[in-house]
Amino acid sequence: MTKLKSAMKAKDHARMEALRAVKSAILNAKTASEQQEFSEDTQLKLLQRLVKQRIDSALIFREQKRDDMADAEEMQAKIISEFLPKQVSEEEIEEKVAAIIAETGAESMKDMGKVMGVASQQMAGKAPNKTISLIVRNKLK
Repeated sequence: MTKLKSAMKAKDHARMEALRAVKSAILNAKTASEQQEFSEDTQLKLLQRLVKQRIDSALIFREQKRDDMADAEEMQAKIISEFLPKQVSEEEIEEKVAAIIAETGAESMKDMGKVMGVASQQMAGKAPNKTISLIVRNKLK
């Protein structure tokens, strides 16, 4: 809330829109689940979903030659990303996945679910599941 107030005082419209979208998504999620408080993991997933929506929308706008709309979506994604943990690089993901494979004793694609469960939990909010999944598939071939 304090970030939203300071954005309003600074008349930073892009930041205001992004923060209002976050506030709205949180209120909608609370209303839908009837919970007053969310776990940190749930909050991270919500923010990741908002960022992904903005990026997907920006891609669509770029395809339609609507660069002004795409720029706005990308700016909002960047602002919302500030509230997410620092993203790990692909090299770091590969290292962690290799360690998890060794730890779990995974040998083939049959063990992908086991590896993904541990990897998703350890890297929650720090790496996209899609990237983790691709790396796990490559390592378990």
